[in-house]
Amino acid sequence: MSLVLTLLYVPADRPDRAEKALASSADVVILDLEDAVAPSAKSSARAGVLSVVPAADPARDVQVRVNAPGTPWCADDLALVAGLPPSVSVRVPKVSSPADVAAVRSVVGDRPVHALLETAAGVEAAYAIASALGVASIGLGEADLASDLGLPTDGAGDGAGAGLAWCRQRLVVAARAAGLPAPAMAVWTDLSDADGLAASCARGRELGFVGRAAIHPKQLPVIEAAFRPSPDEVARAAEVVAAVEAAAASGSGVAVLPGGRFIDVAMVEQAQKVLALADRTAAAAAEVVGPR
Repeated sequence: MSLVLTLLYVPADRPDRAEKALASSADVVILDLEDAVAPSAKSSARAGVLSVVPAADPARDVQVRVNAPGTPWCADDLALVAGLPPSVSVRVPKVSSPADVAAVRSVVGDRPVHALLETAAGVEAAYAIASALGVASIGLGEADLASDLGLPTDGAGDGAGAGLAWCRQRLVVAARAAGLPAPAMAVWTDLSDADGLAASCARGRELGFVGRAAIHPKQLPVIEAAFRPSPDEVARAAEVVAAVEAAAASGSGVAVLPGGRFIDVAMVEQAQKVLALADRTAAAAAEVVGPR
């Protein structure tokens, strides 16, 4: 699976926007049946999914975010997903236990499940959910989680801000412990504040997040740039890898940096991740940015 940095939400009841999203530079396009769609438009949103998915490139990474388990629309959403090509995965909001995942899979089959944790119960069960059969990633639904926890919002594009710091860190740890990819950050809702988005991404990167969901194509290059390793980080990572390769070529089991520091396995793994991320973001920067 290729490295995912950008996920773009698009309301499924707007096929015109969905087509533009599919032509964008986003790594993943999420056809949304939930928050972006009014209750009166749920049926037309399902029809919108059926109108755009067949025309999409089979290699395009597409997810469908269904309505939460227990809502009046979830059963119809899951039935829709069950009839889509197996390459289309399902994104499930308000997952609170592995049982929720099992119930979804009983309808949609073996396609990957991307679980959103949006309640206190979901955060408490983060590792169990991340370890559940079929789960490909976990993420936070921060607006609903902040509401569930009674946190005041700070007016910023990422809502409750510092109040969710522990939950964010817990998510990163749970994903790692379960062997899943590092989670992507939740959406930044202020489309006018690109600087705030970049700063928020930097804070998330420090916590161990990789990538972010977006609600507009113009946010994609900001996210890409924010997660791109600095030249110094790339140089240090390349130095580590070169030292290990040189040691192996000489038949030595010990690798040492020019400054005298011994290299351990964790340093090598991190260096490889940095170089992979640098290659990924450099390639993305060279691409023609998709429709706005």
